[in-house]
Amino acid sequence: MYTDSLGLGGAEISLGHLVAAVSDKIEITVVGVSEPVVNAIAAQRSSAKKIVLPPTGIASLTAHVATLHHLRPDVVHLNLCTPWAGATGLAAALTVPGARVVRVDQLPLRTTDALTLWRTRSLSLRVDAHVAVGDASARRMEDFYALGRHSVLSVPNGVPDNAFEPAHTPARKDHRLIVGTIGRMDAVKAHDILLRAIAQVEDAYLVIWGDGAERNALEQLVKDLGIGDRVSLPGWSNNPRAHLPNVDIFALPSRSEGFPLAIVEAMLAARPVNAGGQRARGRHRGRNWAVSRERRPDGSGQSPASVARGCCPARSPREARSSPGGRTVYGPDDGPALRAHLAKAGRDAAIAPTTSPAPP
Repeated sequence: MYTDSLGLGGAEISLGHLVAAVSDKIEITVVGVSEPVVNAIAAQRSSAKKIVLPPTGIASLTAHVATLHHLRPDVVHLNLCTPWAGATGLAAALTVPGARVVRVDQLPLRTTDALTLWRTRSLSLRVDAHVAVGDASARRMEDFYALGRHSVLSVPNGVPDNAFEPAHTPARKDHRLIVGTIGRMDAVKAHDILLRAIAQVEDAYLVIWGDGAERNALEQLVKDLGIGDRVSLPGWSNNPRAHLPNVDIFALPSRSEGFPLAIVEAMLAARPVNAGGQRARGRHRGRNWAVSRERRPDGSGQSPASVARGCCPARSPREARSSPGGRTVYGPDDGPALRAHLAKAGRDAAIAPTTSPAPP
């Protein structure tokens, strides 16, 4: 199992799930360039071996080739958080005699850099199996890198339905609705849109579990919007799923996602989900996701207004009946019933058996 990620995110968590669930008959070695990441993934399986390699330079390439030739694995599984990630690991894996190389792309992104595009395509065409985490993600990888239709398989990430002790309930303020989200503080996660949305919903309290480079900017936005009494930024949690039972609604306004594990985790926790703006969605799309097609003027993700509408019911039955498009929107007295209905439908969808048809 290989990853060149320098931080823990959904891609690395999904690899940890795979390491934990794979057959005991398979010997696992976790190889990477970050000791904390390698340790976190290998910790999911007591028998897993760990190897940390240099991250960059000629020394890195030499170490990758030497290590993989020494291991002589039957399969090299490369877990990539972006299509151009893992180039050194891929190149080294392709030189190992008899090894089957499996490439797994967690997020379908394109590049405008000609050299990066050529390198990504060249390496992709040489692997034994190319996997994306959803049908839309697979088709986009094929299109972005001219790989040929049905050359990329769709295999959704697995999320275990584990029992756990719920974390301490976030502080409620005047019985406000608690909206929660989980994710690194990065521009692609669109926490700025969610904050602007909460500013439009007076009876909502927002908790964001995560950390990252955008934290200072988000803290400043909270001050600028004057919503400091209705927002909590507790930082990263080692077990964010434990907090999900304590929120009323889970929101994910990301500008782009491959297969958002947090949505499935929220569905398993029986929380209604408001999500939108993703370029690729999971198999259970539409069953529990209150996805809005409204976009920001620049076309990136959801507008704050659309997220705000997804985070709270209509203010009155009269307003609901007159909503554009003839949609049925529950009134304020129906909010708990609607959330319970969506929560049950979401969990039922998440635990239902799912298979992906083989390509023709």
